[in-house]
Amino acid sequence: MTINEVVESKKIDFSDIPASYYLIGLLSAFENRFQALADSQMKEISWKQFFLIICISRCEQAPTINELSEIVGSSHQNVKQLLLKLQTKDFVELYVDETDRRKQRVKLTKHCMDFCEQNDAMSTNVMNEMFEGISDDDLLTTIKTISLIEANLSNIK
Repeated sequence: MTINEVVESKKIDFSDIPASYYLIGLLSAFENRFQALADSQMKEISWKQFFLIICISRCEQAPTINELSEIVGSSHQNVKQLLLKLQTKDFVELYVDETDRRKQRVKLTKHCMDFCEQNDAMSTNVMNEMFEGISDDDLLTTIKTISLIEANLSNIK
């Protein structure tokens, strides 16, 4: 059931709350629904693990765990736990940085690259279906809005 279906069913009334509050709730509900869908599609790993893989693959060099934590907006401890599970499944390799032995870097394995290649068509289909009927302009506006909200969030102490 989508959030609009929930609202239309009259099980909950959001009509008297500010749009900003509604948006935050909508984003939270969306994340939960998307994670459930993605987890059901990715048989071997979770959406959160796959998101880490995407972030690692987009880095110019093998990122440190701290760098990954900053990128995904999660604690070092949570990212490390996800990485350890991925390491157990042979998706990532953790290794000590050559210039600073206090840092651990992460790189993707061949098994991971093969998994991504095998799941590329499914992932593309899900993304295409999810964004069907949404213009590039609308997407760019949404990205800009969420980026501004995030910048404001980072200024809150």
